[in-house]
Amino acid sequence: MTTSLKVSGSRGFTLVEVMVALAIVAVAVPALLFALFQQLDGTEYLRDRSVASWVAADRMNELRLVVAKRGSLPEGELLGETRLAERDWYWWIEQQTTEIPGFIRVDVKISAEEDRTQALHTLTAFITPAGRP
Repeated sequence: MTTSLKVSGSRGFTLVEVMVALAIVAVAVPALLFALFQQLDGTEYLRDRSVASWVAADRMNELRLVVAKRGSLPEGELLGETRLAERDWYWWIEQQTTEIPGFIRVDVKISAEEDRTQALHTLTAFITPAGRP
C-alpha cells in the first residue's frame, strides 16, 4: 500500500496582503526608531546631569576648604571652568545673605554652555565662615 501526499487548495499571500503588511512595517519602524532616539537622548541628559552634580560637589567642597582656611568667603564673582569626563563644564557661585546672622546661602551652578544662562545642575548649601557663631 503506497500513500502519496497530495496538497490541494494551498495558496500564497495575495498582493493586497503583502502591501498591507509592508504598510504596517513602514509605519512601525519609524515609530520604533523615534522611541529609541528619545531613549538615547534621555540617557545622555541623565549622564550630563550626573557629571554636573559631581562638578558642583567638587566646587562646593573646594569652597568649604577655602572658607575653613581663610575664615571667610571669597569676595566677588566666583566662576570658572572644569574639565571632567572629556568635556568642559562651566561653573559659577552665587552668594546670598540669609535672615540668620552668620549663615550665607551659596549656590553652585553648573552649565555645559559657556554663556552660563541656564544651569544644568544647582547645588545649594548654607555656610558659616569659621570663627563666627
